[in-house]
Amino acid sequence: MSARLFRPLALLAVLAALLGTSEARAQAGQFRGRVTDAAGEAVIGATVRLDGTTLGAAADLDGQFSILRVPPGVYAVRVTSVGYQPTTTEGVRIQSNQTTTLDVTLAEADIAGAEVTVTAERPLVDVDQTSAFQTIGRDQIDVLPVQELADLVNLQAGVVEGHFRGGRLGEVQYQVDGVSVNNPYDNASVLTLDRSVLQEVQVISGTFDAEYGQALSGVVNAVLRTGSEQEYEVQGEVFLGDFVAPGRDSLDIVSRFVGPTRVARYPGVGDLNPTALQNLQLSASGPLPVVPQTTFLISGQRNVNSGYLAGVRRFVPTDTSDFEQNIFYPTGDGAAVPLGTDGRWNLLGKVTTRALGPVQVSYQAIANWIARRGYNNAFRLNPDGLATTRQFALVHGFDLNHIVSERLFYEIGLRQNVFDYRDVLYESADDPRYVAAGFPQSGGQNFENGAVVQGVSLGRFVQRTNALVAKGTVTAQIGPSHLVKAGFEGQRARLEFGVPDLLRAVVVGGVQQLGVVRDTLGAEVLRYTPLQGAAFVQDRIAWGDLRVRAGLRLEVYDANAFVPSDLQNPANSIDGAPASTPTATTVKLALAPRLGVSFPFLARSSLFFSYGHFYQMPGLQDLYNNSDYSVLQDLQAGVVDYGILGNPDLRPEFTAQYEFGFKSEVLPVLGLDVSLFYKDIRDLLGVEFVQTYTAAEYARFTNVDFGGVRGFTVSLDQRGLGPVATTLDYTYQEAVGNASDPRETANTAAAGGDPRPRQIPFTWDQRHTLNATAVWARPDDFNVTLIARLGTGQPYTPVLSSVFGSELAPNSGRTPGLFTVDVRAEKAFAVSGVRLTTFARAFNLLDRAYQNGGVYADTGSAEYTLDPIQQLNPDPARLAAPRRVEFGVSFRGLVPTRR
Repeated sequence: MSARLFRPLALLAVLAALLGTSEARAQAGQFRGRVTDAAGEAVIGATVRLDGTTLGAAADLDGQFSILRVPPGVYAVRVTSVGYQPTTTEGVRIQSNQTTTLDVTLAEADIAGAEVTVTAERPLVDVDQTSAFQTIGRDQIDVLPVQELADLVNLQAGVVEGHFRGGRLGEVQYQVDGVSVNNPYDNASVLTLDRSVLQEVQVISGTFDAEYGQALSGVVNAVLRTGSEQEYEVQGEVFLGDFVAPGRDSLDIVSRFVGPTRVARYPGVGDLNPTALQNLQLSASGPLPVVPQTTFLISGQRNVNSGYLAGVRRFVPTDTSDFEQNIFYPTGDGAAVPLGTDGRWNLLGKVTTRALGPVQVSYQAIANWIARRGYNNAFRLNPDGLATTRQFALVHGFDLNHIVSERLFYEIGLRQNVFDYRDVLYESADDPRYVAAGFPQSGGQNFENGAVVQGVSLGRFVQRTNALVAKGTVTAQIGPSHLVKAGFEGQRARLEFGVPDLLRAVVVGGVQQLGVVRDTLGAEVLRYTPLQGAAFVQDRIAWGDLRVRAGLRLEVYDANAFVPSDLQNPANSIDGAPASTPTATTVKLALAPRLGVSFPFLARSSLFFSYGHFYQMPGLQDLYNNSDYSVLQDLQAGVVDYGILGNPDLRPEFTAQYEFGFKSEVLPVLGLDVSLFYKDIRDLLGVEFVQTYTAAEYARFTNVDFGGVRGFTVSLDQRGLGPVATTLDYTYQEAVGNASDPRETANTAAAGGDPRPRQIPFTWDQRHTLNATAVWARPDDFNVTLIARLGTGQPYTPVLSSVFGSELAPNSGRTPGLFTVDVRAEKAFAVSGVRLTTFARAFNLLDRAYQNGGVYADTGSAEYTLDPIQQLNPDPARLAAPRRVEFGVSFRGLVPTRR
């Protein structure tokens, strides 16, 4: 272990010892309440049980009860006591890492002794919450027109295409069953999760508790399904589909060269192909045969998306052309080749045993295999020259929880997160097909706007992460008011990334040809082993109607690398200057307080406030990439572009968040949630220019960028008006800062612009966002769900012409807004005890055209440009997907166990 990390880790160990054992696994909740009689007196000793489980508790002298470690789901709660009628409350929803409260009134037993049954309604608002917190249960996930976890997240208030409340991408902590699945290389999730494996999804877009770390903007916790001891369950789903956009598959333009003409808007959308989209998913769960009190879940999925874009094989990589005479010799077959494709296998296995009494042990493994082929407009006539990216992800490990008493339990989790990414055309750089095709070459701007007509993509990049994560928590109910959780976590990651082989021009025998270069600058795989640790303590306090969530988190990080001791002589190559030696990076410590308060002041209404400090290390690619400062040994010559130097000694980025809001059940069928928020963002990753003793300059990453976000959200939830339920949420936000991208300052300086910081809108600053859902359902019969989304335009930098220096103020333009509608309709049948459901889904039902993250700077449109050459060859990847239609069938069969 690094000696520099020993003291901080020792501090964490001492803190953990003082607290018990403990970072949070947020896959279970607390159930509490009070049992009284008709006169309001406590029913001492009343028994509270969750049907179908072994979980229960007895009411104390005040009639209060508390049950810890309740898996998320919907339960029937049975309360009994001698001399009183038994009462069962059905439909009680327990959420992960949250407290559900149910007060029960028992009636005195009559002669018949009939049992009282009532149905609990899911609260329209949760007055106990102290920040923006959304939970989507399995029953909601099943009816929404979504396929993956990311689709669910983007539907939540304050989330715009993965940006949480105006933050940069990579500022969200993604967890599966309470354990991080983020890749420290870029702070993105390593997993793609299908909706079929999700039991519950929690999205925290506001301030969050001290148990969550390594995140600036939000937390997403996906709780996976698990098997039942009472029944076997087999379920599956299959669907087919295609992109359908009649009337929008071409674009009318007027060109000064050819006059009125039509060009392809979506080259991949043509004749209907119902197999362009394919999905097959199967799962089985239940008690494990022979092994007592043990359940299993196994699930597999195959998904294929052929995309809505395509190239035309007019040329093949080995074609040759006479570029001097502008004579081309295409030998392609003219076939359409799908691009922007995605094919994946997803597997999940989980085994849980309670055979050890109060100790529960589980093992789970989730694996993804994904192959993607992106769209590159330059290769649209030579699609076989494009590479396919392949990635493999595996998250697996053990969890142990021990219920010491009704008021105390602890958990220990061990995980291994593996991620392997390869972006290469051919597996080996020595593959003769590289040499046979050669460099990618275009016919110039006067031939198909510079389309590549021979050669292949020569890029070769790999990235591998092997992270070991250990976590522990202890949770204790202390008295009737305090639920205390404390914990620690540690992570050791082995990162590998870089260019394993560089394909470039080499001279052999006086002849220039394509060759392979290895083990030299620019052609090497870098390896690092960063260390990270944290400890926290969190208290959920209930004093009467007042709810307080208070916590403190300590973060520790060691990059375990070296930097020059003197940045003015970084390569130790300046004669007469002070010597520069490699110096170990310092261990970074950060202490983050969190506080949230909710005060119900009316029946089913509350005011809440929350505040917190949040820290996150930037993606480690920016710490380690290009961080060998010896490349600057010739810097004073000023003839080499060294790019932006990495900086392993970066500090964590910092955000202070403030949130104030109001929740109310304004009508028995309508809930209102209003939240105002502000984020002060500092120490973001940016670029500084360092001057050496010889007055030469180089750029390197440092904590210099800044920003701020302010806004509010308004959410309405309507239920109880017959078979129709609706939700509506609106977000207004202003997200501004000095740079949207860490490299922006360096790029501006390289282009001759003014790199001095200024406050401008971030490129994802979508001021107005509106999401609406409507569900018309009859249980066990049919449902129709509609989702409508409206968003105003996002900033871009306009230009007056293609002449250098004609740009207007940065991000002073706004792209067109977007409006989309998605819909899902299903009809259920019962066939021999099996629930069979047929369904249809349509995404972008109205087939609206809107940008996919990029517009032409001279028009602000993703569809057309004033450039006369590009007019004839617009880039279809600038447009989001057209209408997507799917038809399918799902089934679910239950078989009760006999034991």
